[in-house]
Amino acid sequence: MIVVTGATGKVGHELVRLLSEAGEQVTGVSRQPAPLPEGVRHSPADLAEPAGLKAAFDGADALFLLVAGEDPQAILDMAKVGGIRRVVLLSSQGAGTRPQAYRHAAAFEDAVRGSGLDWTILRPGGFTSNAFAWAEQIRADRTAAAPFGDVGLPTIDPADIAEVAAVILREAGHAGRTYELTGPGLVTPRERAAMIGEALGAAVRFVEQTREEARAQMLQFMPEPIAEGTLAILGEPTAAEQRVSPDVQRILGRAPRTFADWAARNIAAFR
Repeated sequence: MIVVTGATGKVGHELVRLLSEAGEQVTGVSRQPAPLPEGVRHSPADLAEPAGLKAAFDGADALFLLVAGEDPQAILDMAKVGGIRRVVLLSSQGAGTRPQAYRHAAAFEDAVRGSGLDWTILRPGGFTSNAFAWAEQIRADRTAAAPFGDVGLPTIDPADIAEVAAVILREAGHAGRTYELTGPGLVTPRERAAMIGEALGAAVRFVEQTREEARAQMLQFMPEPIAEGTLAILGEPTAAEQRVSPDVQRILGRAPRTFADWAARNIAAFR
């Protein structure tokens, strides 16, 4: 059995579907119930309360783990008690490029590496789905606001992350590896807005925010160190943060999906 934490999230929900369709026995873990594929067991639990994960972990042999909660060691200890032997951690590119800003993710990585389990770490860059933050604005007046409009990053489609995770959870040969997951090329915020407009069939005007405007917006839903680290990546990315990784191609045997593909599949959110 494979346990998927964050089973109702952008990556987890798709991962549950892929594993279920592949014939795997799956337990989806989330704080709140949500529709899951037929045959998938839902276990209500919170990674912030590791003791409550016992029912989800009992009898499982693999775990897809999010960076959530404050005690990764307790989560992993509970996983071992339940019989789990393999863990795939969804971390962040920032844990490698800016560990001081992404201390939470880096701490989870350290705990996973020292767990004694077969481990694999996934380090995605920015998600293409972050563009959902523009949905209300685009629906209202066909504008999209973001800082650093002409700085490109190789954002990754969450569906590709889920597909990579499904392969790693089901196949041998990935233990002890850390994979960088990116899209196929650099895309700027201005270009992403234009691609949504193309999928809509209506122009979307890009409005460039100042750094401070973007920071104030981010602080409404993320801690200050993460907001600062994210702004640094968006505005002054390192060579490593702009590198297009070959890992998705190597694992899936195909190129990662483009932002234009993501926009076309999700355009209903912007109408």
